[in-house]
Amino acid sequence: MNFENLKQQMIRFLKNEVESIGLQKVVVGISGGLDSAIVSVLCKEVFGDKMLGVFMPSHLSSDASIDDAKELCEKFNIKYEIVPIAPMVKGYFDNIDNPTPLRVGNFSARMRMAVLYDISARENALVVGTSNRSEILLGYGTLYGDTACAINPIGQLYKSDAFEFAKYLGVPDSIINKKPSADLWEGQSDEEELGYSYKTMDDVLKQLIDQNIPKEKLINDGVEKELVEMLEYRVKANGFKGRLPKIANIKF
Repeated sequence: MNFENLKQQMIRFLKNEVESIGLQKVVVGISGGLDSAIVSVLCKEVFGDKMLGVFMPSHLSSDASIDDAKELCEKFNIKYEIVPIAPMVKGYFDNIDNPTPLRVGNFSARMRMAVLYDISARENALVVGTSNRSEILLGYGTLYGDTACAINPIGQLYKSDAFEFAKYLGVPDSIINKKPSADLWEGQSDEEELGYSYKTMDDVLKQLIDQNIPKEKLINDGVEKELVEMLEYRVKANGFKGRLPKIANIKF
């Protein structure tokens, strides 16, 4: 993979899209994870001090997430501010009995996006998304939460390819080497939840989606049946997350 070509395509995309809307500034939610680090580095190169990073820790976020986010911003001289979302999340769930971690996690993701959009209004800036292709295909994101954005430069980049791209961009090793996690609750791990590594899933997704290889052929060629069927199901079941809400076609 030609990472310099990939980088330049993403840079042109960011520059052209923001200019076409008539804005000059962007806002990025920085989690301390790989994807937001890649987007932050790209946006810093394109927009300089007109790019603002926002950390939005909750009471369930790990300390390492903030430390890693700060390390990234210090290395690339990225402006940032910290807006804790714990008071918002606790204010809602303090009156609810036994909420599941998934409910708390989804609500937290939506609170973060609410904060980002408010700051974007304050700054007259555009919210830049950080979801990769693997997450988008698998529906591994919160609708109107971390999937919400105005533009997304890495939406066609598979997660397994993002690690090498991040190295090329100079993202700190502390971010590259950690286990992928949305950090929505303590100890949460993307790959443990999904049951497979991103590399394993991406290898099959590239064949199933990008190359249109039938699932029967993949299974006959030795790919685990449960893996293929899980991926196929998730892609179909979560496809609605990548579309605008469907509006009834009413005839008057």
